[in-house]
Amino acid sequence: MSLTTDNEQLTTKTYTRSQLALRNGQDRDEIWVAYQGQIYDVSRSRLWRRGNHYEHWAGQDLTAELDKDAPHTAHVFDNFSVIGLLK
Repeated sequence: MSLTTDNEQLTTKTYTRSQLALRNGQDRDEIWVAYQGQIYDVSRSRLWRRGNHYEHWAGQDLTAELDKDAPHTAHVFDNFSVIGLLK
C-alpha cells in the first residue's frame, strides 16, 4: 500500500522506533511492524498472533531482515493496513 496523495501524506501519523517497539504484541494488543518506512498493523494475522513470526519480532523495522531472507515478496504487506510512517 502506498501513500499517493498529498492529503493522505498530511494526515498520516509518524511514529518513532520507541513508539513502534511498544506495539510488539506483548505490551499492548497492537501488533505492528515496519517495512520500507511504512508501519503496518499485522494484529489480525494468525501468523503474528504472539508478536513473532518465525524468527521475526513485531515492534521492529523488518526491512533488512525481509529483504535478506523472507520466502515471500513485499506484496505480503498489501494484505495489511498502513498505520503510519516510521520516523
